[in-house]
Amino acid sequence: MVKRFFASRRTGFYVAVGREGEVGAGDEIKVIARDPNAVPVSEITRLYAERRYGDSEMTSVRRALQVAALPESWKEYFRERLGKMNI
Repeated sequence: MVKRFFASRRTGFYVAVGREGEVGAGDEIKVIARDPNAVPVSEITRLYAERRYGDSEMTSVRRALQVAALPESWKEYFRERLGKMNI
């Protein structure tokens, strides 16, 4: 199932819970912060799956490496990919 989900590139969206509580239909949800490096989840997923990186992908990978919320394991994967390209 994970492979099918990943292959579809339909990753959805992710949020963090800042304070526990109850949420119901019609409740307001506010964005309280944005990462200044702002790389969409869809772009990170695409980069993870991409077989080859062109100039624009390398730029996006460098931005993704600056995203604080990106797991270290994904950052390491991207660093290894860039390293194999001698960058």
